[in-house]
Amino acid sequence: MLKRPYSAHLIRLSALLAAFALCACSGMKHSLYEMALDRERGKAGLAFERFDVNGKSIALLESRREPGKPNLILVHGFGANKDNWVRFSRHLSGDYHVVAVDLPGHGESVKDPQLRYDLDDQVRYLNDILEQMKIRKFHIAGNSMGGAIASLYAAKYPEQVQSLVLMAPGGIYPYESELSRMLAQGKNPLIVSRPEDFSALMDFALEKKPFIPWPISSVLAEKAVANKPINDKIFADIRGEHSYKFEDELKKITAPTLILWGRKDRVLNVDNAQVFEQLIPNSQKTILEEIGHVPMVEAPEETAGICRDFMNKNSAKGDS
Repeated sequence: MLKRPYSAHLIRLSALLAAFALCACSGMKHSLYEMALDRERGKAGLAFERFDVNGKSIALLESRREPGKPNLILVHGFGANKDNWVRFSRHLSGDYHVVAVDLPGHGESVKDPQLRYDLDDQVRYLNDILEQMKIRKFHIAGNSMGGAIASLYAAKYPEQVQSLVLMAPGGIYPYESELSRMLAQGKNPLIVSRPEDFSALMDFALEKKPFIPWPISSVLAEKAVANKPINDKIFADIRGEHSYKFEDELKKITAPTLILWGRKDRVLNVDNAQVFEQLIPNSQKTILEEIGHVPMVEAPEETAGICRDFMNKNSAKGDS
């Protein structure tokens, strides 16, 4: 007669312990995620900053600002954030004042569905950020959507940009890619709807994937799912009607420009590099073998070295 309530008690106890373990595991993985971020940022000499810029909360990472150090502004791609640049920055922050921004709609910056997120809107937001930081001359590097934004920025504010680095930039798509074929079928691998989609996104975007421990990748997947509504909005804004013609803007760029592309890019076809090179005066391209869409993540030291050599040729002493 005593067995049934005793068994029921064990079942309830086991359920409670399982729930507690799940909560503890969830809390632990978020703590591990924050610790890992802090460690990586610290090794790169980057500190977290938050600003209010015209009523918008903006998050960014910044290395130590010192007299004589040239400024380097880093612009991430669609659905990405400032931390994509951390390991790349580790090789540059000693000699450059590095600023990696979370664009509005991304990372830890404002996510307002009422804002516009087209490329020219992001150029305006970025200019507001740099004005508030009193950064007047700089090198700028952008990846994917960030490359398109950096291109438009260099065209609109040529007096500010010392050199321009475009890593697999978006903006024009004359050559078809795996992404464009999937979009035509109504599929978008860049927007994560379920946690399991995150691993597929990493496989799609990266040819050389860095090792990411499970607790970290699990949190990244959660964040990607939570960002789906704002990412849907941003993607729609980018693909909508524009007040500019991107090809014409590229022709206005006067800064020395490096076009850097991975041969194994599935997101944007590497053959687009030659189109950018033809349209941008004073530009050159470098193709990285065995690299996908995000060179600064897949090969941070090699990519940083290529960028350093290029920027050093185009640095002006005393600019700040």
